[in-house]
Amino acid sequence: MQRRYRIGTRGSKLALVQANEVARRIALASDALVEEVTEIVVISTEGDRVQDRALSEIGGKGLFTQEIEEQLADARIDVAVHSMKDMPTLLPDGLVIDCLLERADPRDAFLSLKTGSLADLPAGSRVGTSSLRRAAQVKARRPDLEVVPFRGNVDTRLRKLGEGVADATFLAVAGLTRMGLADKITASVSPEDMLPAVAQGAIGIERRVADDEAAHLLQKLHHVETGLRIAAERAFLAVLEGSCRTPIAALAEIAGKRMRLRTMILTPDGQEIHETEREGLAADAIALGEDAGQELKGRAGPNFFDAS
Repeated sequence: MQRRYRIGTRGSKLALVQANEVARRIALASDALVEEVTEIVVISTEGDRVQDRALSEIGGKGLFTQEIEEQLADARIDVAVHSMKDMPTLLPDGLVIDCLLERADPRDAFLSLKTGSLADLPAGSRVGTSSLRRAAQVKARRPDLEVVPFRGNVDTRLRKLGEGVADATFLAVAGLTRMGLADKITASVSPEDMLPAVAQGAIGIERRVADDEAAHLLQKLHHVETGLRIAAERAFLAVLEGSCRTPIAALAEIAGKRMRLRTMILTPDGQEIHETEREGLAADAIALGEDAGQELKGRAGPNFFDAS
């Protein structure tokens, strides 16, 4: 009898799009119909329930994963689908993410009904974002702008933009594209102008370490290059022990067998910035990320992240 995989996910539109894509790929790998081998299980997380405060105020990244991982560990679901930028670097004992789908466009999207780019916004304009990373980079580039809190799902943020709560905002190109909302993007922002979040654009599938059958199946879905890129970025993040409380950015790119890794840490006010790059063999992804992290950690000093 064909195994049926219960796929745990958050309930947002984007999360469901991603979970259904994973379901489709599991069905293809199983040579079966989606409804025969998969079931989507929506799990409410604290990060989704609390909408009136910034994530940095209520606990950081784990708010989007804890309840899902508890159900995975208890075998109430078989796999969990995550946006990798939401994942803490340390996973609970007994769980592993060794399957990543091919990464989508990792860039940030600039959205505005008033102007074409961040550079064109008039002084005093309001930029809405719930991301400390985006806020810090905006403040570094345009200290004359006002950054205002901007939480909620994609539809909520687009509605707020239309209501004039802010003059501009940023969302991930990947998420908007997956939801069929690429036409809402005013401009895709180059990494030179705004370095993306660690693992932005990547979807990871988490499983129990002991579930060999799931491991065998998910290996068919894994995109090796994406795995190397995300390994480098998350190794960098792990050295810094970063969370939603700290503005951290990184982007690894691969050409042939070579990897280029760009990294950045900032203070929330954008006044202090440390950047570094690494180039080397893609096979050395983790070492490149750890080395970049150690350099910036040493350069920033022991109190940098406390101040953040």
